[in-house]
Amino acid sequence: MIEKKSDITELLALMAQLRDPKQGCAWDIAQTLKTIVPHTLEEAYEVAEAIENGTIEDIKSELGDLLLQIIFYCQIANENDIFDFSSICTELKDKLIRRHPHIFDKKALPDDAKENLWEALKEKERQEKLNTKNTVLGNIPLNLPALSRAQKIQNRAARVGFDWPNIHFVIEKVQEELKEFEQAYASNDFNAAQEELGDILFVCANLARHLKTDAESILRQANRKFERRFNGIEQKVQASGKTWQAFTLEELEEFWNQIKLQENYEKSS
Repeated sequence: MIEKKSDITELLALMAQLRDPKQGCAWDIAQTLKTIVPHTLEEAYEVAEAIENGTIEDIKSELGDLLLQIIFYCQIANENDIFDFSSICTELKDKLIRRHPHIFDKKALPDDAKENLWEALKEKERQEKLNTKNTVLGNIPLNLPALSRAQKIQNRAARVGFDWPNIHFVIEKVQEELKEFEQAYASNDFNAAQEELGDILFVCANLARHLKTDAESILRQANRKFERRFNGIEQKVQASGKTWQAFTLEELEEFWNQIKLQENYEKSS
């Protein structure tokens, strides 16, 4: 027997039922557009995690959870006569057509011009929405992760020519900021050291941008690598029958180096 496929209409009806004031779910009924935001951010990260480190089934599941957030927003908005799912689809369709004139208007453009066209049209729409010319850094969501927002800020600045010509200048800036941090720390100036540390992180985000990669994804990879190696240390400690306190830092670092060497060997073999 072939399983009947669900469609968006059924999902929209299901969410309406969950939000029914008399027979719906108390938690769903209590939610507002604002209260769902943290859940949406969490689900977006879980999608990224599934794509980077999960199975196809994980990806499908997490994408479903993310779609639920959109349906949830639409149901709440529909109840308040603000917008509905259909209007979002219409706006998205129009935007895709508008931002791809080289496809839908049959305009032939070289490949290297297509990305620039998208960015130019996006910037034009943003300027029209804000109705001002002095807003290069305007409209960047404040609730983005700090590294992601730093990269978006730097992308906007680079769009108008405020950018280093190549990655070597960024590397020099990292080194400069490290020296300034060392000076502030040596002076026991906590506030200055904290500010310089922020500058280091900001420049590192720019380093990722010049490397044409995503700083947030790179940091997630670094987190996973540390967790994996630290878990390996923990296994060695547990296997010894001793407590953590029985080992010196040098001994724990030796465990770390052993795990690192093993990983490098497996990677190269």
